[in-house]
This record gives sequence, structure tokens and C-alpha cells, in this order.
Amino acid sequence: MNSLLRTTVRDPARPAPVERFRGQSRRRLVRADLLTVLAWASVAAAIALWLADGGATGFSTLAGTFTALGIVAGLAGMDLVLLMLLLAARLPVIDNAVGHDRALEFHRKLGKPSLYLLLAHGILIAAGYGMAEGLNPVSELVSLWVQVPDMWLAIVSLALFIAVVVTSLVAVRRRFPYEFWYAVHLLTYVAVLTAIPHQFSTGALFAEGTWQRWYWLVICIGTGAALVHYRVLEPLVATVRHRLTVRRVVTEGPGAVSIELAGRHLDELAGSGGRFFIWRFLAPGAWWHPHPFSLSAEPAVFDSSGRGTLRITVRNLGRGSAQLTRLRSGTRVAIEGPYGLFSTAARSRNHVVMIGAGIGITPIRALLERTPFEPGNATVILRGHSEAELYLGTEILDLCRRRGATLFHVTGPRSAGGPTWQSEAAVRSGHRLASYAPDVADSDVYICGPSTWARSAISEARAAGVPDEQLHYERFDW
Repeated sequence: MNSLLRTTVRDPARPAPVERFRGQSRRRLVRADLLTVLAWASVAAAIALWLADGGATGFSTLAGTFTALGIVAGLAGMDLVLLMLLLAARLPVIDNAVGHDRALEFHRKLGKPSLYLLLAHGILIAAGYGMAEGLNPVSELVSLWVQVPDMWLAIVSLALFIAVVVTSLVAVRRRFPYEFWYAVHLLTYVAVLTAIPHQFSTGALFAEGTWQRWYWLVICIGTGAALVHYRVLEPLVATVRHRLTVRRVVTEGPGAVSIELAGRHLDELAGSGGRFFIWRFLAPGAWWHPHPFSLSAEPAVFDSSGRGTLRITVRNLGRGSAQLTRLRSGTRVAIEGPYGLFSTAARSRNHVVMIGAGIGITPIRALLERTPFEPGNATVILRGHSEAELYLGTEILDLCRRRGATLFHVTGPRSAGGPTWQSEAAVRSGHRLASYAPDVADSDVYICGPSTWARSAISEARAAGVPDEQLHYERFDW
């Protein structure tokens, strides 16, 4: 550790009692458990549709067994695809229970199982139908393409799903720019739309007049409506309502700038510190590029109509973010959010530890500004290669003084002895997370920074006895 600040000055503007956090946490965990139960129940319900239609009778022959297993795989695979879409739809009920970061983590984990089930669906159906008609699976597949309405769309859909899943693999997507991956990922929606017609036009399970047809229609239309509402309509409404424009761009350190935005009704965004928004700066060459950035300061509101300013702080990490350092005053801005649980809404304990590295320090600054704690119950740890990379360090120092938080600067080169969130000097000195925050096991721990660094910090927090429900993190990756 390189520096330490502690002050016991009480901030009169902050409420001291924070015992409500335990109840808040219990309610959030119950909601997360209920969502998990509903997700698995939806898969069971999809299979139950087939059982209720007498599907088990297909197991009486070998051809029927292949066909029956193919239908079950297709139903389960499609249900998982719909769950993946809902996890990425930014539904408040999911975002507020598990957080955007973890929702997308589940979304990614379902990708390969969904693809395996859909591949099994196609192979088993072709094999089962082929056995019944005396054709090999390839000939049967060609026959289905030519003779069965909408089947060619289903085959195109499967090819699109394969493309999306393969390009989503970490080893593959790192070979391409974000823009390419984003464009390919949009094909998920085309894949789902082309998969749906054959489900209703072939087979008896979803025949007209059956309750199974209505159930499947409701979950498909409901998923589509949720996507349109939360991914399209709400962002449009927020953009029109807040009318954000760039006010000025201020250099904060090596390669980092703060972008101050002016707008309306910004009082409605108060308390979002630490959460992130999707920003689109409507300038030539930049309007189509979404940027997920957290606020680096709570909105400053000037009057009762909510006119005011808010601020984000970004670092030049590539072509997309480099454009932002040259934004002109008056540039209009489209906004989505706020998203994520990197906020007071995730608190479960009175003690809080906030750890940030690099540009990940800036959400820590916004969280420190508002989250309630008594003097002495908060620890802030900032990590950078040098003092110059402790972005907004002066503001954070001032906040710690006013609010009675303990502040550590951990600077210097990385350790050569393996992944660690600390500097070489701190590791050599034998410092652990508990060295900075002795009460860390009974604290909420917020971690924000590059993915590799964050994984190391999370691992040490767990080793220090911090349960998963007290760990809150946002990682920088896609």
C-alpha cells in the first residue's frame, strides 16, 4: 500500500442507519431464486407440452424414438434460446435481481447448450423421418428442404445459430473487431425469426386449436415484445425526454477525458452512481457505436424541471473511444439505462469496500458519492501503474475526507509472479485484501476494472471470506 487517509468527519447530509441493507439483500436474493425456478420451469413446461400431446407413444419404434428425442431437443433448445433473449433484453426484473453483468454471464453459458440441442434436433429428426421413409439422414434433409413448407427457413436458422455461437467464443471473437462481432450477433434475431414458422406449420403439437399452440405463441410473442420495449422503445423515450448534448470534454489524465453532458429531467437519474448507461454520440462516424460507460459523478440538477449536467469519464482504448476525446460541444446523445447492480441497491452490509483499477476507478467515485455508510465503515482502494492513472483521484480524496472513508493508493508495476490485483511492491510486502480492510468478510465489496485484474481481486475477496452475495463487480469485456 502506498498511501492512507482516514477521517472521522461525519457527513451531516447522509443518513447513518444502514441496517435496512440486510432486508434489501434478502428480498433481492429471493427474487433471483424465483427467476431461476421460473427459468428451469419453462424448460420443463416445454417438454410437458409434448408429453401432454401423447408424445411418449413415439418410443414404441426405433424411428419413433429418434423423432421423439428430436422433438424434445428442439423444444428445450428453443426454450433456452428464448431465455437467452430475455437475459439480454435488459428487463428491470432481471437486472435488479442478478445484475446486468451476471445476466449476460448466464446468457453466454446457455449459448452452447442451446446450439447442441438445436443440432441434435435437426440430426435426430432427419434420422427418425429417414428411417420411417427408408432414406438416409442426408437424403431426408434434402427432401425436407424441398417438400416441407418453411423447413428451408429452419435449416437457414440453424446455420445462423452456429455462426452466432462460434463468433461468440472468446478465442474467436477476440480475432475480430467489436463491430464485426456486434453485427454477427444481431443475426440471433434473424435466426429466431426464421426458426419459428416451421414450428407452427409442421407437426401436430402446435396445430391450430391446441392449447400448446397458444402457450408457445404467448412465450414467443412475449419475448419479442420485451425485446422491442426494453431495447428499442425505452431508449427512444429516454433519449427524447432527457435531450442530452455534450457540454464540454475535459482531460483527466493520460488518455482519459471526462465528458460533461447537459440535459433535462436529470433528477430522475439521481442515485444511478456506479450503474452504467449505453451512450451513442450522434456525430458523423460515431452515431452507430454503443458505448457502455458508468457515471463518474451523480447528476447536478439546477432547477425544479430537472435541468442540469451529468458526467462520464472514458479512456482512449481504441478507435471507438478515441473518437470521444474529440467530441464537439452541442453533439446530441442517445441514452439507454441505467443498468446493472453496481450501486447501493446491491448493498447487504453496513461496511463497504470499493476497489477500482484504471478507468474502473470512475464508477467507484460515483458510488462513493452517494452510498450510505458511517464514518470509518468504508474503505476505498485505487489501483494504477502510477499516481497519474488514479483518475479523479483528487475528487475521491476530497469525498473520503468529507465522508470519513479510508483511502489507499496501490501504485506501481504488476507482479511478475502471476495474476494479482496488487502491485509488485504490495505483493512483496505481504499485503492482502484484509490488510487494507480488516472487516472485508463482513463488507459489501465492489470491484471495477479490467477483466483479468477483476478476476484476481474477486478471487482474493472470496479467499478472504467474502460470500458471493456480498461481491459486486462490473468487468470491462464484451
